[in-house]
This record gives sequence, C-alpha cells and structure tokens, in this order.
Amino acid sequence: MSHTVVSMVLSRIAGHGRGWVFTPTHFKDLGSRTAVATAIKRYKQDGTIRQIARGLYDYPRTDPQLGLLAPTVDMIIAALEVRDAVRLQPSGAYAANLLGLSNQIPMKIVFLTDGPARKLQVGKLLISLKRTTPRNMATAGKISGTVIQALRWLGQHNVDDHAIAMLRERLNSDERAKLLKDIHYAPVWISQIINAISHESED
Repeated sequence: MSHTVVSMVLSRIAGHGRGWVFTPTHFKDLGSRTAVATAIKRYKQDGTIRQIARGLYDYPRTDPQLGLLAPTVDMIIAALEVRDAVRLQPSGAYAANLLGLSNQIPMKIVFLTDGPARKLQVGKLLISLKRTTPRNMATAGKISGTVIQALRWLGQHNVDDHAIAMLRERLNSDERAKLLKDIHYAPVWISQIINAISHESED
C-alpha cells in the first residue's frame, strides 16, 4: 500500500507539470499522512521536488541558462489556499502590478486574508498575509477585488485619466460587468472611478 501511495504521489505531481506548488494536503485522498509524508520525503531527497518553505514544496522548473527557477506567486498562493483553507486577495503594489498600473515588482507581497496573519519567506520573496475585514474579502479572488485594492494603493489623488484608460483597456467587457456588480464594496471615490471606467469603455 505504501509503495502504491508513493507512486500515486509522483503521478499527481507529474500530472500538474513543472512549476506546481503543493503541500501534503494535496495528497490526503491517496493514503495516510505517514504514507504521504514518506513519499514526499523520498522525492525531496532524490531531487525530484524541492521544499520552498515549511510544509510547502514545488516541482521545480528549470532554465538552460538560469538553472532552477523560483516558483510563481500565483502557484504559491494557490497552494496556501488549499493548505490553510483560506481565501487570499492580492493588495498593494502587487495588485497594481498585476493590472499594469505599476512597474514595481515588490519583494514583499501583501495578500489580504480571512485566515490568520502570517509571513512566508520563499527565497528572496516575502509574502505577508494580512487579516482583514469581511467587506474587503467579499471580492477576494475576483477581478473587482484586485482593482479595488490596486486603486487603494495608488490613492485617490494619483488616479488620473491615464490610469483609468489603462484599466479600461486591460479589462474586457465581462470583467467590467463584474466590477460594476461589486461596486458597492468599494469606497465612494473608487466607485466613481469604476463608473468612469465603465462609461469610457462604452464610447
């Protein structure tokens, strides 16, 4: 049975492809915690997988010139959401970067969460999980949540016509519709910007 679990764990890892980030939780349906831990330990020791933080592993991507590549933030966050059974919402400079509103790629990335606050160091990257209000988490995982948090970071007086035009171009019609649907979760000044994005997109 243990040998079967070891094989199934590898099969699942390979099935997700290079770059996948996972935790032991991702294999809980395959066997006991001990059997899963044994499999992960084996593949870590033989170099098939890499431990990137406590309880967090990846099936590393490689580059001919750069060697082992760091896991993507999206993959790390997806794994944390499964492991901790929480929702995470990008905020600050990272949210703005995702939308093309900032060229800054911060070395400290902040996510809002409905779970406990914590920090996770992955290589040079620091991911900070900041507990927030249910209102802020109402749009977690949605484009509206990312837009609202990005605009919060920019600040009311720094959102100009250029930023509005960039958002209008960035968001497709479905995303703009979702943004309008969640407008009541945004502060008044951000609601006005959301309306401006929608109205300009119809010209």
